[in-house]
Amino acid sequence: MPGLTLVPVQPHSTSAPVSRSEGQQHERDPHTLPTFTNESVHAPQEPVLYLPPLLSALPTSLSARARDSNRGNHDRHHRHSESVDLPKLPPHPDRLGPTATRLPDIDPASLSLHRALHFLKPRKEFAHLPYHEAFNWDEISEAYQSNVDKLSEGELEREWYVVAFRSKRKAGSDSNSLYDADRLAHEEAVQNGGLIMYWYGVPDPETGDNLATCVWQSRAHAVAANSRPHHIKAMRLAAASFEYYTLERYVMKKWKGTTQLELVPYASGEVGW
Repeated sequence: MPGLTLVPVQPHSTSAPVSRSEGQQHERDPHTLPTFTNESVHAPQEPVLYLPPLLSALPTSLSARARDSNRGNHDRHHRHSESVDLPKLPPHPDRLGPTATRLPDIDPASLSLHRALHFLKPRKEFAHLPYHEAFNWDEISEAYQSNVDKLSEGELEREWYVVAFRSKRKAGSDSNSLYDADRLAHEEAVQNGGLIMYWYGVPDPETGDNLATCVWQSRAHAVAANSRPHHIKAMRLAAASFEYYTLERYVMKKWKGTTQLELVPYASGEVGW
């Protein structure tokens, strides 16, 4: 079956590497929701290389197991980071998602993807790249731990619904109200179920173009979220705040016996469950 051609993420290198002792002064929990204002986005106090993925908080019954698994993920991530010029992320005892609410449920394959998405990083120029080149999908595929045993080689283990948002802000538009609405819509989506991850980028400093994306357990979950009040408000604010705003839809698939996640454009019909 045709798979996604994956290219390793390129390290960001703008100057001499910062020493570990200096870098630790600026380390932050990678799953704490950043606070943004007009000033912090358009005139940051220090360069923002990329933002971490916002992983939905897991159901209470799974949270303890997830902490143990995610701790292992971050230890492995540290070993990889030692060889490249990337921000170093410290261990943290409680790596739940950034939201106050938790997912009501999550299936085993989606839990494996949730764990693998801890490694998500955008590539340079991500806002201008095709979606399948915008992130380090090779590392995510490597981190995905398949736990489906009752399938034959070549059968579909799981599929997920993926949405990408490409945009450019209008000059002078107010960011605060949009960020507030976006956060409420995010909380709402987690509470209603199905949202595995949400990520948004830092606008290109020259063009203003940006990319955001979310991964859902199913298309039905994403469609249901569209009708929720906070999502409707956020979409109305977005329509007034952006020069352009386009959506791209994809299906992410995991086939039994393969080591790579496959990403294809969405055509029609239901996706996931």
